[in-house]
Amino acid sequence: MAKFKSKVQYVPCISVEDLPDPGSATSGVAGGLAICIAVDPKGSVYALGDKCPPVNQPLSFGKVNNDGTIQDPVLGTKFSLKTGDVVGEWCPSGIGKLIGGAFSPVGVPTFPVRKSKNSIEVQVDVNAKLNFEANYWSGILDAQGKADGKYY
Repeated sequence: MAKFKSKVQYVPCISVEDLPDPGSATSGVAGGLAICIAVDPKGSVYALGDKCPPVNQPLSFGKVNNDGTIQDPVLGTKFSLKTGDVVGEWCPSGIGKLIGGAFSPVGVPTFPVRKSKNSIEVQVDVNAKLNFEANYWSGILDAQGKADGKYY
């Protein structure tokens, strides 16, 4: 159960000068979430979750294809730049057939993206990370050393 109300807004992810060339991708962070910023060969910009299922390697290391997909650099799965859905075969590479067979095909999240003056902004739930971390136990023996879960 979410402790913090969802708060969806555009937040800066990367600077405009860091926008990759058409046909490539880069990584950024928006609202505490790892984001893959991909530019298709025609110059359209897309934002997707930067973790490739099933083993969470960075999608931003992948190849942006002419068919509107970005391809997982390790397991070979193609994901739609528009929807994040799996396109074609799930985990078709050699090692992908071994690993992918243990998991059901699943896509990656996509996010609305826009260009502002100096940055590429992505629309995310800025409270998603807070809600994820809210269920971690915080007490006298927490990893940060304080009972309230805050850093020194």
